[in-house]
Amino acid sequence: MKTIKLVKQRIYDFALLAVAYIGTASASAQVYTGGGITEGVTQAGSIVEGTNLRMKVTEIVNTVLSYMALIAVVVIVIAGIRLIISNGEDDAKEKAKKTIIYTIAGLILILLAKAIVIVVIDIGS
Repeated sequence: MKTIKLVKQRIYDFALLAVAYIGTASASAQVYTGGGITEGVTQAGSIVEGTNLRMKVTEIVNTVLSYMALIAVVVIVIAGIRLIISNGEDDAKEKAKKTIIYTIAGLILILLAKAIVIVVIDIGS
């Protein structure tokens, strides 16, 4: 029994040393030789296929906010179904009501965020 425990310990020690060696062997310093922030912005502009970077970011943010709003509506529907099938149990009803209230609050925040994005884009352009 002691030999099995000793073999397991040796395997564990070997694995730990191997991981430590691999981790230190692959670490190396790198020096930045790029053109700075302007070159980075230029390269980022070319990544988004020549479109305005601000508009691309706005499109991504609007898409994410739209999906979040869709998820919030689905959660409200699910909580409504849970409220209906609670069969008068107070705990289940309260849990469903809290879910609906918190989800509506989240949906309001999502809509406010979407409005803020629209205002910022209008101001910027």
